[in-house]
Formats: sequence, structure tokens, C-alpha cells
Amino acid sequence: MKIDHVSLTIFTWDNIPRTSYHAGSFTQPVSNLGLLRIRTDAGHEGHAFLGSASNPGSMDGPQLIRWLKPVLMGANPLERERIHQRMLKLNRNVSWRTIGVVDVALWDLVGKIAGLPVHALMGTHRTEIGAYASSQLLPDAQAYVAQAQQHKQEGWAGYKIHPPTDPDTDIKVCEAVRRAVGDSYPVMLDSTWSYDYPAALKVGLAIQEMGFKWYEDPLADEDITSYLKLRQKLNIPIMATEYPVGGLDTYATWVMQQATDYLRGDIPAKGGLTTMLKTAHLAEAFHMNYEVHHSGNSLNNLANLHVCMAIPNTTWFEVLLPDGAHRYGLEEEFRPDANGMLQAPTGPGLGAKIDFAMIQAKTEAVMK
Repeated sequence: MKIDHVSLTIFTWDNIPRTSYHAGSFTQPVSNLGLLRIRTDAGHEGHAFLGSASNPGSMDGPQLIRWLKPVLMGANPLERERIHQRMLKLNRNVSWRTIGVVDVALWDLVGKIAGLPVHALMGTHRTEIGAYASSQLLPDAQAYVAQAQQHKQEGWAGYKIHPPTDPDTDIKVCEAVRRAVGDSYPVMLDSTWSYDYPAALKVGLAIQEMGFKWYEDPLADEDITSYLKLRQKLNIPIMATEYPVGGLDTYATWVMQQATDYLRGDIPAKGGLTTMLKTAHLAEAFHMNYEVHHSGNSLNNLANLHVCMAIPNTTWFEVLLPDGAHRYGLEEEFRPDANGMLQAPTGPGLGAKIDFAMIQAKTEAVMK
């Protein structure tokens, strides 16, 4: 069996709500995604989406076709690990987003060949997981309170704050949310790399007192020295490693220096499900959680759900708000049930129902 077709269909994603998560991060009202198709000479086809509301698929598409298509053509799709290793060696020529999308499509393809969901190929650990709501940047404390209360009432497992990133304001937001949802409801803070060490310590001590579940990315993303100092001063679990971009080896220093309590990762920043699964197992060896980060589009996030079903050391599934900035291209989206739970996909591969008719109607270009 060999791969005999690789193409990327660029299609318009419009009516995206303008959304921000931290200073300098925002979505545009129009973007595009790329539907990657990898097909074998036996007729099996795997799919993934390239792009997000903030990073159009057309931006990375040409490098995927120029550099990664030659790696794929003629290859045996069952040799996914060999293909992944070859793609990693091209990381100076291609983005990690392109490596990630190819890896997801290969997992989908192999699942369809085997007739099994991706999580079953990885080794299913659970069949459901709770979802937590992950806020966008909101205008004031009352807006965070209203959003947190709504999701608590709807049965979601927890609520995470992306704050304004001024330390004193952030503490006030956290206090308001904690009062509103009560002491027992899980709340987390993701400060998006915004503080220096004194500010990070101040905020960390405050939310530690409030009983927050974890403290995510308070410092610059590669400031291991300050993370190490911060961890020595706080009891609340600290979670770093989301955005040092790269593969499995980017985690080694963090683990060996004990600079973070939890590891973190996603498809576009780490090069796909293969890296994520390895990292989860690495974390397990050190009795650490591996918390899966939102991955920018509907198929990536469905792939994330498969990872969460296959590993024991993750807590919940992240759903980044609002939906309109992260869900597009499927006929049916997966959503938490009345108890805030997400169920394991049962179809072969990713188990996605892609809206091919809509994609055809909104096609901008086909890259081959």
C-alpha cells in the first residue's frame, strides 16, 4: 500500500467573531482553512484541517506542498513514525503547523484502514471526559462572572480565565469569579506569558489562596529560570511548555530542571498527535499531568479528544470560547452533553463528518 495523492483545498472561513485572548492576539472576520487529503492506491483517504481563525491555511499551504508532499508520495501510510521523523528534520523549511496537520491526516488515514477510532489505535483509557470552558479576553470582571456562572449552570467541569494581564486587575477578576461560582467549582488562570517574576509571584499567591486548580503560563514562554524560582515559592500547580515550539525534545529541560508541575501541548505547536502522545507518556513517567491545549480548528480539536481518551494523566478537555472562532467545516460538531461530558468518538479514524459540499462551494484554490 502506498500514498498516491496529496492535495490541499483552501476554502473560505467567514463570519468569524473578532476575538482576543491576550495583547496582540486576535482573530479576523475572514480567514481560510485547508482541507488536506492523503489518499492511498487502495482507495483509503485521510483528512485534516490546516489553519485557524488567526493563521489562514493559505499561509502555510505552499510549504506543505513544496516540502512535505515529496516525503509522503509513495510512502507506506502505516509507517507513520518513519514519516514523522522525516518531517521533523524539515522543521527549518516548514512550520510545525504543517507537520502537525500531516500527522493528524495520517492518524485518520490509518484509523480508516484499520476500521478503528484513533484513540483505539493509541490504546483507549476512557470513553468520556469532562469539558472546561476557556474564556476569551473579556471587558470587565462582571463579564467573566457571567460567563463562568453560565457554564457552571450548564454542567461544565470547570472554567479558565484568560485575564486582562494587568496583575492587580487580574487578581480582582479572579476574586470576582471565585465568589460567584463558589469555593468548590474548579477555576484556573492562564496569564498568557504576561508577567515578570514579581508580578507572577503576587498573582500566584493570590489565586493559590483562592484554591485555583492550576496557574498556567504566567511568565515568558522560555524563562525556565524564573519558572523554577516561582515553583519553589508556590504550592498551586504551575503549567508551562505550551508554546516553546518544537517536538518531544523541547520538554526535556523543563522536566529535568523541575521548572513546571504539568506539561502542555497541542497539534500546531508541537507537530501533531505523535508528539503529543509521546509527551503524555513522558509526563506519566514523572507522575506529571499532560494537559491538552486547544488546537485551533474543528478537526484538530477532534483529534485532541482522541488523545484525551487514550491517556490517563489529563484532567479535562479544553473548549476555547467563543465557538464561532474555533469551529468550522464539519456537518456535526462535537459538544458537551447535559452533564458537561464529551464522549469518545466511535467512527473509524477521527470519526469526523466533514462538510464537503460547503467546502466545495467555498473553495478558493486547490494546491497539488
